[in-house]
Amino acid sequence: MDIQTDRKGLSNSTLKLIAITTMFLDHIGAVLLEPYIMRYYYPQWLFYVDFILRLIGRIAFPIFIFLLLEGVEHTRNRKKYGIQLAVFAWIAEIPFNLAVHGTWFYFGYQNVMFTLFLGYIAILIYEYGSKKEFHFLLKWFGIIVCILIAHIGKTDYGAFGVIAIFLLYRIKKEKKSLCKFGSLLFIWEISAPLAFAFIANYNGTRGLKMKYIFYWFYPVHLLLFGFIRVYYLHC
Repeated sequence: MDIQTDRKGLSNSTLKLIAITTMFLDHIGAVLLEPYIMRYYYPQWLFYVDFILRLIGRIAFPIFIFLLLEGVEHTRNRKKYGIQLAVFAWIAEIPFNLAVHGTWFYFGYQNVMFTLFLGYIAILIYEYGSKKEFHFLLKWFGIIVCILIAHIGKTDYGAFGVIAIFLLYRIKKEKKSLCKFGSLLFIWEISAPLAFAFIANYNGTRGLKMKYIFYWFYPVHLLLFGFIRVYYLHC
């Protein structure tokens, strides 16, 4: 990936910062405000603040998908990349449970890193099956298994998330088509299509080196929010 930073448009690191920021704002609403609102008396304006934060938060997931697709294309070690996704999915699970469900262990809903990992595996299965003498039905069976695992395991965005990752991967080389199709694919979330306005301005450069900051931010901020929710807000 080109590491120049003087091109017009948004670098990879800028997209990461946008995704992190919108996710962070979304989690303020989902993890802190909504449980508090449901448990305690609250002023009306707090409801509108939560609504706005959640709208902003819908921008994050499509950008995370695009960043994953960039990782698929540019990583030098796909095995290592997949392991990192899986490891951080497990690292984030307890913080996710604490933040979203108010308990250390909850098996009814899993964090979005698992969705990204399953989408990544589906892409690898498709690519392997396309290059090797691999039975057509077995290739698609493997992809369907990834989708079913996301659905049965109740990962964040579930089966839809894995399907969205795979569909956007198939048209990624045509950025205009990706942005148009992606906007339609996520139109049900109202504000999510705005993510593709940022993606459309991606300039293909790496920008700042923030790989592990990006990975660690997810579990660390969830752990912080979880402690605030459970031990300070008591909700």
